[in-house]
Amino acid sequence: MRVVFMGTPDFAVASLDAIYHSEHETVGVVTVPDKPAGRGLQMQSSEVKKYAVEHHIPVLQPVKLKNTEFIEALKQWRADIFVVVAFRMLPVEVYDIPPKGAFNVHASLLPQYRGAAPIHWAIMNGETKTGVTTFFLNNEMDCGDIILQRETDILPNETTGELYDRLKLMGAEVALQTLSLVEKENVKFLSQSHIENAAIKLAPKIHKEDTIIDWNLPAKDIINKIRGLSPYPGAVTFLKTTEGTKIAIKIFEAAVTSEISNENAGKIDTDDKKFFHISSKDFKISIQNLQLEGKKRLKVDSFLQGYKVSNYTI
Repeated sequence: MRVVFMGTPDFAVASLDAIYHSEHETVGVVTVPDKPAGRGLQMQSSEVKKYAVEHHIPVLQPVKLKNTEFIEALKQWRADIFVVVAFRMLPVEVYDIPPKGAFNVHASLLPQYRGAAPIHWAIMNGETKTGVTTFFLNNEMDCGDIILQRETDILPNETTGELYDRLKLMGAEVALQTLSLVEKENVKFLSQSHIENAAIKLAPKIHKEDTIIDWNLPAKDIINKIRGLSPYPGAVTFLKTTEGTKIAIKIFEAAVTSEISNENAGKIDTDDKKFFHISSKDFKISIQNLQLEGKKRLKVDSFLQGYKVSNYTI
C-alpha cells in the first residue's frame, strides 16, 4: 500500500522505520513545523523529519491542518492509508482522504489512558500492565474503533524512559500487523463504546503542578511518581533555607527504605555524605539520583559533596 506517515517524536520514528523497510511504500511524511530550541534558538526539526530527510521521503509541515494548500498537497500523494503516531488530532478533512482510512498507534490499552502522556500516567498511577493499541481515527480524541492491542507488564522499578523504549518497538510491530490486516481487509473492529466504564483513567499533558511531590502520600505512591516522571520532566521537590528562600531539585531515582517515618512527612534525614532520606506518610525514602535546578544530574553521594542538605528543610 501507499502510506503517508504522520508523527513527531523519537517514539514515532520506530514505526516510520518499520514501515519504510516493509513491503509498503512510504510516499510522504507529515510532521510539525521546525521551531527554535536551545540556548542559541537555532531552528530544530522533529525526529520524524530528520528521519524523512535522511531517507529522502517527501515532507509536509503544516501549521494548520485544515489549510487548503496542505490538504491538496496531501491528496497529491494518493495514499491508500495514513498511519499516525504521536502527532496531533486530525480533522475529518484530513483523516477522510485515504480510501482505507487512517489509524493511530497509541501507547496504552485503550480506552484507558487516552491523551498525550499515557506512559507517564500509567506508571504514576501504579499500573502493572500497559501496552499499545491501534485504532481508526474519528472526531474524538483516542476514541475510534480498536484494530489491535498488545499487552505487556510494567516492571516493578521501570521508569517512563525504559517503558517508552520498549513500547516504541512494540508499537512499530503492531503498526505493521495493522497494515497487513487493513490491506487484506481482515479487520475486526472493537468499538470502544462497548468497553466504557466508570473507571476510565485519562492521560493529559503533564503540567508543572503534576510534577511536584506530596510527601504526605504513602512511599509507594511517591516512588511511582518519581518513576513515572523519569527521565522527563522529573519529579520536583523544594529545599528551603532558614531565610525562607527555596531551590528546586528534581528526583529521578529513589527507593523505599525499611525505616518507618516517625517524623513529619517531608523531614530530611542525612549524614551529608552518603545518604539522603526524606520521610513520607509511612516509610522513609532514599534519594539516589537527583538534579539541582540549573545543574547536572548526579548520584546522591556526588550531590552531597557539594550540598549540605541537613541545612535545608522541605
